[in-house]
Parts: sequence; structure tokens; C-alpha cells
Amino acid sequence: MSVRMTNCGPLGWVTDQERGYRYQATHPVSGEPWPPLPPVLLVLWDEVAGYHAPPEACLVNYYAGGAKMGLHQDKDEQDFAAPVLSVSLGDTALFRVGGLTRKGPTRSFELRSGDVVVLAGEDRLAFHGIARVLPGTSDLLAEGGRFNLTLRRVTKPA
Repeated sequence: MSVRMTNCGPLGWVTDQERGYRYQATHPVSGEPWPPLPPVLLVLWDEVAGYHAPPEACLVNYYAGGAKMGLHQDKDEQDFAAPVLSVSLGDTALFRVGGLTRKGPTRSFELRSGDVVVLAGEDRLAFHGIARVLPGTSDLLAEGGRFNLTLRRVTKPA
């Protein structure tokens, strides 16, 4: 991956060579809990996610320069009925989304600062990724680049 990552919320998404992809309650280096989810993100989830339980994780990715994210599925969660909600901030990104197989056709469109995408229902497991970031398309971040906030429900609600 060519992005820098951190998290907020009760759980954070992490990866390493020893244990692979997973969610955990603490930062893998510091051992400290992740910061809480900002209330504004909880309100957004309530307004657009269409899901009865709150998100448990917010993955924060920073894309600088030539950073990108290959096609992938978000499938490390227990309940695929819960949507994946993504918020774009900063430079515009070229977003690719396809179907349920990696080799299927994809569509590309621009995600501008402030855009929100929800992958839900049949599209919850669609392959998707960031082909590239278009530098200089936003003045939100002084250093340029793009933040993406991805909210997920990780466990099945009780």
C-alpha cells in the first residue's frame, strides 16, 4: 500500500506480515486505544448509511503524491449487511469500482473533496480502489493530497 493509515473508533484496521489484516482495539505500536469517532461522522452515518447500529471503525488513509490503492474488497467484517461509508477530503481522486470479481469490468469517476460514497446491498462487496490522485484540485490541505475516511461496522450487532 502506498498510503499512510491510522484509525479512530473502538476498533482500528491494521495489517502486518506476522498477523495479516485484522481489526483491533489498540494501536499496534503504542498499544493505546484509538481516538474516539468524531460526533460529526456518527451523525453522517446515521443520515446516510441506512444501518441500525453505529460504525465501530474509521480507517483514515492519507494519499500523497503518487499514492493509490489497488482494487480490493472490504471483507474483513463479520456482517456484510452493514454498509461501508467513505468520505473524501482534499484533492480529487479517480475512483474505480467494479463487480464481485477482480477481473470484471470497472467504472471510473472522480471523487471530489466532500463527496460521500456508500457501498451497500449488492454493491457492499464490489471491488474498488483509487487509481490516482489529481494534484492541485483542492486547497483544503496546505501540503496537498487527499484524506479518505472509511467507516465500517465490524461486528454483528447484538
